[in-house]
Amino acid sequence: MSLVELGRYDRNLANILVGRLESEGIPAVAFDQDASIADGSWLLIPVRVMVDADDLEQARRIVGAA
Repeated sequence: MSLVELGRYDRNLANILVGRLESEGIPAVAFDQDASIADGSWLLIPVRVMVDADDLEQARRIVGAA
């Protein structure tokens, strides 16, 4: 398994996309969602949504349709 970046999104959208992808059978992970939470800037840092390289094209289609 080789993780690749699907895209960078705000924290809430990233978690919605992870749920949507997983509901379609594509494992996904949100990276960096807890970055800088201590200083209050967590809303400004985009969250990376990561998927397996083999699932990238299908994940792009699902996100594009959403």
